[in-house]
Amino acid sequence: MALLLVTVLLNLAACAKKNVKPASVNPAPSAACACPTPLSSSLPVQIPDIKSVDGKPSDSKPSEVKVEPKVADYGLLKAAKWEDIDGYNQDDLSAAWPAWMQSCSTLNNKPVWQKACTAAMQLNSQTAGKPSGDMVSAYFKQYFSVYKTTNFDGSDTGTITGYYEPLLNGSRTKSSRYPYPLYATPNDLITVELDSIYPELRYKRVRGRLVGNKLVPYYNRAEIETEASPLKGRELLYIDDVIDAFFLQIQGSGLVQLDDGNQVHVGYADQNGHTYSSIGRLLVERGELTLDKASMQGIKNWARNNLDKLRELLNSNPSYVFFRELPTGLPGPLGALGVPILGERVVAIDPKFVPLGAPVFLSTTEPNSTKPLKRLMMAQDTGGAIKGGVRADFFWGAGNEAGAKAGAMKQLGKIWVLLPKDFVIKP
Repeated sequence: MALLLVTVLLNLAACAKKNVKPASVNPAPSAACACPTPLSSSLPVQIPDIKSVDGKPSDSKPSEVKVEPKVADYGLLKAAKWEDIDGYNQDDLSAAWPAWMQSCSTLNNKPVWQKACTAAMQLNSQTAGKPSGDMVSAYFKQYFSVYKTTNFDGSDTGTITGYYEPLLNGSRTKSSRYPYPLYATPNDLITVELDSIYPELRYKRVRGRLVGNKLVPYYNRAEIETEASPLKGRELLYIDDVIDAFFLQIQGSGLVQLDDGNQVHVGYADQNGHTYSSIGRLLVERGELTLDKASMQGIKNWARNNLDKLRELLNSNPSYVFFRELPTGLPGPLGALGVPILGERVVAIDPKFVPLGAPVFLSTTEPNSTKPLKRLMMAQDTGGAIKGGVRADFFWGAGNEAGAKAGAMKQLGKIWVLLPKDFVIKP
């Protein structure tokens, strides 16, 4: 009976809207899914791509069942040496220290990390929070071992994209100037964590709502964004620009400048369970944009010149993100680790293959450039499209400049992970 329940739930999530094309690198068939779909431990129950900038070709095809080899958590990490890290001695390691202290504020509660984090806190205290680069390097070499990330096929190169925290204009009151709501999580949204039934389905979940005694797909974007919205009463804030509100859902967090002069951090709270579909890819398929113009800025420019087509385009992505107001005074948005993330020192990763919170060294290039970008980062965030062993999303910080870099970033790169010396990776 439990297996039947999970199968039904998976099919509900996958088949919520069959006429929406999935995001993919290449144009996909018009049918989003073929139902029913057999249950597989590798079946990707979709979560929105809340971290990668829209307009980039997606690295996955959400409608397809991907049969991948069964690998234990962190099973694609391969032992390496410090001298294997490309560019380790070229980075200002001290600049990554504040982000590492953020990781330790949470990791210190886990036994395998306690020794390293206790030593980090002592070093932080001894240096008034400002250890030198040599001190940081010596610390990591004393307490950590190096692992290289790999893909299922054994290769060690993957895709590195970027994301940022946008700045929007808004109000707590709806008006003709601020008509577009950001919604808090609805009271009737139900989330089923599938690993509570089957441990092998860790990180998989489905969402829906109850109608009678049946779980049905939750409302899609087109149903939510109407005058008679079923989410009335759950408005968190109102935004002045529908395009900015849409892209805020893709980024997952942002800073809202209120009309009363105050600023509010908003962060991802939940999602409606529908498959994310890239509007950038759709515009390319329709011949409205060329692939090189399908960046976030390119899509925004298209939207402002095609207001009569905008609503239909936005509704082609049925995925919808709900927000929560974050505490004031945070140095950055909250990542999946639950700590504020710092610009240019944090990446989003796939937590099945890289432990959340771990230090990682990234060797890639600047956005749309061959200029090397080699930095010690902290794996403090995750994203629905950030899947695989060698895959990361680089957090550029807040504002327009960060947004321009994030929107242009789709580079190749390599990743090394630093883990405490007594960290055990199960075969």
